[in-house]
Amino acid sequence: MDRLTSMAVFIKAAELGSFAATAKALDISPQMVAKHVMYLENRLRTSLLNRTTRRQKLTEIGRNYYERCKIILSEVELADSMAQDMRMQPKGLLRVTAPVIFGSSSLAPLVSRYLKQYPEVEIELILTDRRIDPHEEGFEVLFRNGEVKNSNLIAVPLKPARIIACASPTYLNIHGVPKIPSHLAVHECLIYLYSVASRFNNWQFTLDGKTEKVTVKGRLRSNNWFPLLDAALEGHGIILGPEHLLSDIIKTGNLVQVLSNYQGQTRQMNLLYPSGLTPTSKVQSFVKFVSMELGY
Repeated sequence: MDRLTSMAVFIKAAELGSFAATAKALDISPQMVAKHVMYLENRLRTSLLNRTTRRQKLTEIGRNYYERCKIILSEVELADSMAQDMRMQPKGLLRVTAPVIFGSSSLAPLVSRYLKQYPEVEIELILTDRRIDPHEEGFEVLFRNGEVKNSNLIAVPLKPARIIACASPTYLNIHGVPKIPSHLAVHECLIYLYSVASRFNNWQFTLDGKTEKVTVKGRLRSNNWFPLLDAALEGHGIILGPEHLLSDIIKTGNLVQVLSNYQGQTRQMNLLYPSGLTPTSKVQSFVKFVSMELGY
């Protein structure tokens, strides 16, 4: 059997909940649906679906396999579509949204280079940390941190960012250097707000496989990271931020990394675009461009 075809049948069976409904949707027999699923299960040597006379349910392995199959098949479709559209020049307005820190630091320089390469494309880049429904608000590409739970979106994982803690030498000379994460509880911390309702924040560090969380407090909180960075440089507290943004400042001596023997959190960033229909030429080109720059 063709593995990609079996994956497609498995995806449809997982979404529709029965072999009979899948058979009707794909215009094949229920027995053929079962053969495709059994082929995958035999190949993987594990169950993907728990089947009873009334219903079927994905196993834990089946849920993970389902999500990866969707990505694989979408990439196959994208490859076919890109090959067919090679002679078409990307053009028109592309609406993109991204978190504020990532968008202003990592994405903005790529957008400029992309526009130079594709002169017939316009980009409207909206930076916000609130959750956005791309269908309701008309975004064709969006970037999100963490796990993607929306099955209507195709996710392209980008390289995760490592988060580190820093403070100015002036602050550390006055208030001391935290040696373990729990010491942060008595320090002035500069807190990035993911929502206006949050007043405190939990910072997380790992050493020798053991993770420690500490609730930090501070007099300055903001939903924009860059005022916090300015405050850190002025000696007003300890800041948590992406290593790739802070490393150059650390080299100048204006900031010093604290708890450097601990592993800070990593933030997984995903590039997302709607599934279902074949992406337009402009979306395809943008996804490929960003993936080559920031992907694995």
